Amino acid sequence: MDEQIDENLKRVYDDVLNEAVPDRFLDLIAQLKSANTASERKPDGKDGDDA
Repeated sequence: MDEQIDENLKRVYDDVLNEAVPDRFLDLIAQLKSANTASERKPDGKDGDDA
């Protein structure tokens, strides 16, 4: 019985891992990356590194 439960849990977990990321999440990630990139730029055109 325990083996059957283990197999079922592994199957469900594998199914979830293989699901595609919803477009809404991909859009949100892209917006966050864009906002992060824009906030790292200085108004004088430099990239924020003071080296």
